[in-house]
Amino acid sequence: MRLQLLLPQVEPKAFKEPTVCPDAKCGGRVLRLRQEVSKPVRDTVYTTVTVRRYECLRCGQTFRVYPQGLSSDQTSARLKGLAVLFYIMGLSYGAVSLVLTALGHPLGKTAAYLAVQAAGAKVAGLRREEVRVSTAQLLVAALGADLTSVKCKGEWLTLGVTTDAIAGTTLTIDVLDNGAAATLQEWVQEVAEAVQAAVLVTDDADGFKTAADENGLKHQVCKAHVVRNSEARCDELRPELAQDADGSLHGIGVTPAQAVADCDALLRLMHERQPTPEALAQLEALHSRYAQAPAPRKLGLHKESLAYRMRLLTLDRWNLWPRLTLYRHWRGRHGERLDGTNNATERAIGWRVKERYRSMRGYKRKASVLNVSRLIAWAGNFLDAGGADLGALIA
Repeated sequence: MRLQLLLPQVEPKAFKEPTVCPDAKCGGRVLRLRQEVSKPVRDTVYTTVTVRRYECLRCGQTFRVYPQGLSSDQTSARLKGLAVLFYIMGLSYGAVSLVLTALGHPLGKTAAYLAVQAAGAKVAGLRREEVRVSTAQLLVAALGADLTSVKCKGEWLTLGVTTDAIAGTTLTIDVLDNGAAATLQEWVQEVAEAVQAAVLVTDDADGFKTAADENGLKHQVCKAHVVRNSEARCDELRPELAQDADGSLHGIGVTPAQAVADCDALLRLMHERQPTPEALAQLEALHSRYAQAPAPRKLGLHKESLAYRMRLLTLDRWNLWPRLTLYRHWRGRHGERLDGTNNATERAIGWRVKERYRSMRGYKRKASVLNVSRLIAWAGNFLDAGGADLGALIA
C-alpha cells in the first residue's frame, strides 16, 4: 500500500503569540513576556529549544508558550509522527521503539502506543457523529456497507464499515451492538441521510435488504456473492436432482432431467444478469414449476425435500432480481455508475481493519479498535490525494 504522509515540522523560532489568558475564568488580554527558558526535547534534529513564559497582568498567572511542533511533552510532534508513520506501515509498537532507537531517536514502546492512540482519536470524519455534521462537504451517491468482527479482551466485536461505493473512500468505522436488522437499519439510516445517498450496496444478507427498504434506498446486492452462492447451491443439488433422490420431484410432476436443466438455466440467468422482462419471466416460470412443493410439516425438525429446496432457491433469486441487476441501468447525479459488487467496502475491511488485526492477538480496549482502524483508513483515503498531514493529528 502506497502512502504519502507528511510529518509534523519543528520550528524552534516559530511562536504563536498568545492573545488571551489561558484561564477561562480570567479572560485577561494584557499579557507580558516574562522570560525565555531552555527546554530539553526528544526530537530527530533538536535536543533543546527555547520556550517563552508569559504573565497575565490581570490575574498574575504565568504560562508557557512553545514553538511550532512542541508542547509540554518532552517528545516533539515530529518524533511522534515518525512513530505513527512506522506503525501505519505495519510495525508493532515494540518494533517501532526498536527502529527509532536504532536510528538514534529513542522512544519507548508505551510512548509509541500513546502517540498512535492519540492520533487515531483525532481522526475526523470516520465516525457517525462526524459524518452527520459534514453533509455540505460530503455527498455520496452510492453507500457501500458491510460488517466484520475483531476480538477485544476475548470477546468478538461487530464492526460496521461504510464506504463511497464508487470512489472507494472509507466513510465510517463503528462498533455496533450486533448485526441484527434493526441495528443495521438505524446505522445505515444515519450515514445515508448524512451523505444523501440514493443507493445502498451490500452483500446478500437479509438485514441489509431490510435496512435498504426501510430507509427508502435502492439496493444493489453484490453480484459476486450471489453468483458464488448460486453455483454452490446448484452444485450441491444437481447430483440429487439427477436421481430424484427423495422422490419429491415426481410428486410435483417434474422430471429429473427438467430439474437439472432448471438448475443450469438459473445459473445462466445469474451469470448474464440482463434486466429484461424476458429474464424476469424466465425466473417466474422456473419458480412456478416448484411452487407447489410442500414445506416440511415443522420447519427445522424435518429434512426439506429436493423439490422444496428448489422452490426456495428459485423464489429467492426471483425476488432478488431487481437488487441484483440495478447496476445495469442506475446512474448517479453526475452520471456515476456501479460495478455491481461491494468490492470497495470489502477492500476497506481488508486493508483498513484486517491487515493490521491479523498480526495481533486481539485488542485490549474497544477504543483501540476504532483508533487504529480509523487512523489507517484516514491515511488510506489519501492514497490519491497528494499526501496526508500527520501534523493535523499530532500535538
